[in-house]
Amino acid sequence: MKNLILFILFLSVTAGFAQKSLDKLLKKHNNDAVPYITVSELQNTSSEVIYLDARESNEYAVSHLKNAILVGYDFFSIDSLNEIIHEKTSSIVIYCSLGMRSETIGEKLKQNGYTNVKNLYGGIFEWKNNHLPVYNSQDKATDSIHTYSKSWSKWLKNGIKVYE
Repeated sequence: MKNLILFILFLSVTAGFAQKSLDKLLKKHNNDAVPYITVSELQNTSSEVIYLDARESNEYAVSHLKNAILVGYDFFSIDSLNEIIHEKTSSIVIYCSLGMRSETIGEKLKQNGYTNVKNLYGGIFEWKNNHLPVYNSQDKATDSIHTYSKSWSKWLKNGIKVYE
């Protein structure tokens, strides 16, 4: 029983540390121009959401959220997006690996009149860390997650890490 209590205490301290570390990382790289939405908040929303993936095509091919639209980062085009999403008030959640590239693209959306844009806190890593499904290029559920690089892979706690 004592070991179980120690184990539970260890998990809660570790989870709290990971959360604070992610907070610190995001505060370092983001300016909060695009409000965050957490995985749990997103799971509890009843409104229809358009998911935009701000990663590159090789990352998207390995894993993405169901029905997410690849908008990329390096090749992002607001004109192409305007052709896909006509209603500037649509509920949009943009994500990347952790939430930094997605904030940059989210800012561009807001600058171009999109009014309901949220950045997925912790990105696809946090999604998968919460044991939620992701899909590959064949639209099949997968446990693989493209982690961008070996150093970024430390943030993925659940799933198979893929990087080049």
